[in-house]
Amino acid sequence: MTSEIDHSAGTEGAISIAPSRYALCVEYAGAAYKGWQKQKQSDVDTIQGYVEAAISKIANEPVSVICAGRTDAGVNGTYQIIHFDTHAKRDLRAWTLGCNTHLPSDIAIQWAVEVDDTFHARFSAQERRYRYLIYSHPVMPAILAKGVTWTYKALDTDLMQEAGNALIGEHDFTSYRAVGCQAKSPVREIKHLKVYRVGALIVIDVCANAFLHHMVRNIAGVLMTIGAKEAEVDWAKQVLEAKDRRAGGITAPPYGLYFVDVKYPEKYSLPKSSLGPYFVDISG
Repeated sequence: MTSEIDHSAGTEGAISIAPSRYALCVEYAGAAYKGWQKQKQSDVDTIQGYVEAAISKIANEPVSVICAGRTDAGVNGTYQIIHFDTHAKRDLRAWTLGCNTHLPSDIAIQWAVEVDDTFHARFSAQERRYRYLIYSHPVMPAILAKGVTWTYKALDTDLMQEAGNALIGEHDFTSYRAVGCQAKSPVREIKHLKVYRVGALIVIDVCANAFLHHMVRNIAGVLMTIGAKEAEVDWAKQVLEAKDRRAGGITAPPYGLYFVDVKYPEKYSLPKSSLGPYFVDISG
């Protein structure tokens, strides 16, 4: 925290305390919420709404947060990064343990660090990473029913990977974004797309410089159709080249989607969490 002399109000020698900026990591199960972003209606449950309320109690002043990437209703996060400015000076444990005492059991602050004012949770991010979890089994699950996407169909992960390879690189992803997507450009760069199996779970792991609205869920919908052998491998590429959302088939459900990582410049030295969700025992 820094101090500076403020003469703008005409009171010579008055001291203005510059606010501190903190970065926090938030984990949440999204099934009970209408997405990350706070809504105008006060009775709509959002993750941002609960997080801001908890931080404001610890800070003893109103606090607004900025996130790395807004997630939709039902979508989960294991490494959602936020930042906020406050005049309150608290021990870092207060921002974690203290906030968690004021949060629902399906939202938790994982860590907190003080950062300089050049850090921005959204605009400093260089890459974002999602995992989409599919429970491929003849019988629907009771445990994690809202934590995975269930299909009774047997999916061929080799076919899904082959199809997904066509999406790696920089492309116009118009066919893979929601019709109402507000991004100015449909061009994004997928750094990697991996499909693998962990027991009955199939994981679609996607990293990109940024994502469009519903982009991962639309990719998952196409790959699941191909994995079920209801479309040819080339269909993923054909959808991409069509540049028309109507060519892309169904949008996969939100419950299997997890926001699992964000990459920032090393100068910020943010803690790295294990790639989530924790029950997917895979590194890399």
